[in-house]
Amino acid sequence: MGKKSKTKPAVVAQQNSSPAVPPDFFPFARYTSIVGVHTTLLGFTALFLPRTTDVPILEFLKPTIDESLLTSRDRPQHPFLDALTQSPVATLAWICIGAVVLQRWWGGWVRSWSIDLALQSAGIQRAADSPKLAHLGSAGLTTAVFSALFYTVIVLLGAPLLTHIPQTALLAVLLALLVVFPPAYTYGVPMTAETSTVWVRIFVEFTIRTPIERALLYSAVGTLVGAWLGTIPIALDWDRPWQAWPLTPAFGAILGYILASLGALTVTAIHFSATEHLRSLSAKIKTN
Repeated sequence: MGKKSKTKPAVVAQQNSSPAVPPDFFPFARYTSIVGVHTTLLGFTALFLPRTTDVPILEFLKPTIDESLLTSRDRPQHPFLDALTQSPVATLAWICIGAVVLQRWWGGWVRSWSIDLALQSAGIQRAADSPKLAHLGSAGLTTAVFSALFYTVIVLLGAPLLTHIPQTALLAVLLALLVVFPPAYTYGVPMTAETSTVWVRIFVEFTIRTPIERALLYSAVGTLVGAWLGTIPIALDWDRPWQAWPLTPAFGAILGYILASLGALTVTAIHFSATEHLRSLSAKIKTN
């Protein structure tokens, strides 16, 4: 019997001799709208989802005040913060639940755009995509592994070792969801030579080739920097409830993610405008 032809599992494609779009095509308008919705919902998740305390099936996530895990509560704070600071565990749990849904939705868009860009640059038109459950499962497993890694790093950087374990674990899960899940769902687990090369090029060498890679890199760096800067208020002796571990690193990570995503959108918009301007000049020169 002859050798079977090998096809990539991620995409089933067919050759197209004349692509309908140029190789550097990118759906900038849709990307802009998706980033706006994604960052808005992520901010809503962080500030308002932890206030959901009357869902019977999620009774275990209701805030329960544990004075041993909180800073002094005799200091005044804005009433808006009360629901967020009553139980850091409940707050982080709700944020992680929302992040799972949002990152799955965002990762689907990123994966689709990445596949389209790769195929269009090769002059290939996508006919069908492989089952997404396998990629979703591998991305989830990768996120879980990196959660354990983040937990270890956070403890080594000074987080409590024998106390506040749920808080630290939820912070590690949140960081993994924001940083790891989208690229793992888009490019695959960094275990093979091909996928490892992409991960190293983007997240180690900081070399980006597409707007998708820029969005993933910027958001990852913004998340980690935001979480790092978010630890600063904990060391202050203000003794406020919102300084309880790990509220400020978690909200700092989300804020860093949102700002970095908007920064990636801004840079992509500048590149897109410059490219369109050069195309219009080239068209005018050809017509003249």
